[in-house]
Amino acid sequence: QSVIGAPQIVYTDSENTFSDLAREYGLGYDELVAANPDIDPWLPGDRTPVLLPTQYIVPDVPREGIVLNIAARRLFYFPEVDEGQPQTVLTYPIGIGRVGWETPVGTTEVVSKAADPHWFPPASVRQEHAEMGNPLPSVVPPGPDNPLGSHVLKLAMPGYLIHGTNQPYGVGMRVSHGCVRLYPEDIAQLFGQVPVGTPVRIINQPYLAAWQDGQLYLEAHDPLAEDARRWKGNLAPMERVV
Repeated sequence: QSVIGAPQIVYTDSENTFSDLAREYGLGYDELVAANPDIDPWLPGDRTPVLLPTQYIVPDVPREGIVLNIAARRLFYFPEVDEGQPQTVLTYPIGIGRVGWETPVGTTEVVSKAADPHWFPPASVRQEHAEMGNPLPSVVPPGPDNPLGSHVLKLAMPGYLIHGTNQPYGVGMRVSHGCVRLYPEDIAQLFGQVPVGTPVRIINQPYLAAWQDGQLYLEAHDPLAEDARRWKGNLAPMERVV
């Protein structure tokens, strides 16, 4: 099975925002905006129907460990199962590196885990904050001011982590310095299931297709800004990323 989930419709009340709905239904802010381009994300109004894009095509890569599709801002985790047992998949929205601090693609693995981590800001991040007049300490202790949140999965790629956040509204967007962010409740769940040594694939697949019950499904996301500039509207590079 390559198509999981099903789209849903919810009706807002006067206090809902897209940030609220995204977190409640396991979505990222950007994908909710893309699915509802004609609705004000901050003032959708009362009883407004909102499409929840809660149906996904599993990326066409080996179904093992963690798969991060940065174009879709989504993580898929395939827990190990006993032989003969059906495979399962968990999926979560993610925040990724912004332009200039891109999340790299490639194959790596989880090399360590930590709860209530300390954050040691790299020199480049400390310099950026200093230039903005917001200097950082050399070490940020656990707590509400720690941008790593409550749990961290360290990757074999030096300097890159999968972690929580103290700014959950940024999940589903390009907001980080290259690391991958999850909602606090999602990273806590993932942390408890992912063992050290789990393989991690970081891919960039804005277009995915799959057959399900005789129907062809297509999932399409806007290419990342740097890809759009390079492709110049030509979809030929799609053949190399699907």
